[in-house]
Amino acid sequence: MVNQPMKGFGMNKAVRESTFTRFSQKNLLVNFVLVLMYMAWAGVMGAIRGDQLFLTGFYLLLFYGNKETRKFIIGFSIFIVYWIIYDSMRILPNYEVSTVHIQEPYLLEKSLFGISNNNRIYTPNEYFVLVQSSFLDVISALFYINWVPIPLAFGVYLFYKNKQLFTQYALVFLFVNLLGFIIYYVYPAAPPWYIDLYGFELHLGVQGNSAGLARFDKLTGIPVFASLYNKNANVLAAIPSLHAAYPVIVLYYGIRNKLGWFNVLFVLFMLGIWFSAVYSGHHYIIDVLLGAIVAVVTIVLFNLLMRLKWAMKMLDRFVRRI
Repeated sequence: MVNQPMKGFGMNKAVRESTFTRFSQKNLLVNFVLVLMYMAWAGVMGAIRGDQLFLTGFYLLLFYGNKETRKFIIGFSIFIVYWIIYDSMRILPNYEVSTVHIQEPYLLEKSLFGISNNNRIYTPNEYFVLVQSSFLDVISALFYINWVPIPLAFGVYLFYKNKQLFTQYALVFLFVNLLGFIIYYVYPAAPPWYIDLYGFELHLGVQGNSAGLARFDKLTGIPVFASLYNKNANVLAAIPSLHAAYPVIVLYYGIRNKLGWFNVLFVLFMLGIWFSAVYSGHHYIIDVLLGAIVAVVTIVLFNLLMRLKWAMKMLDRFVRRI
């Protein structure tokens, strides 16, 4: 009888300690500051949007859900950093930093990959307009719509399969984007569809456009791509194609993870994205090649970085948290 209250007290103490661990003053304060800073930053960019509120709520829900969801969201915080940086590019458009290139990529594409038809040289984008079909419209749209979902889904797989490899994958994903963003500001470039609509004259403040993907919207009667692209604030950023870079990262880490025949699907995914980028009028072939090169260069540099002891220690410290 004497020991029972003590056991009960011990259980209550364990519960209290578990609750304190989940809702300690430290993590409550840190998250409060992080959310406050993010909301203030979002306010600087303009009116706070629904997707920003959703991201904040999603993060807090998983962080304070349970131990496993907390580890998950800490791991995927690397992807959250990518999204915040990308969204922040609205504050300073790249055309305010460097000269926009419209005609130069077009002429280079035509000189390198021009297709002759009826005594005229077309860029591949222009040629695909002549030979477009509903079948290719659907296929290209299905590939293109998955340019982010598949890399994220593969990230979830790696998170539960191999956290060390997942962390490397997520960091390479982040670094590829950072390098791509830097190039956007150094060399702003118009996509093919821009020339179709505006020619070689520079028009600032132009909204995004779903281009050839609009044909899929028309076929299905659902404005899938219109909702994604028509609000895009980063229009003059065709070089490099990060659409082309992501599948390269997925394929590389699929090979590293020894997925065997499943990597064949990743090869098809990569080739499908590359084709769709050109077919839909969103990128030139040169954009796609440069995107792939950015991915390869980043992977090589990251692997060299991982040979340094201090870098591996930092990586291991992060892995232990997830």
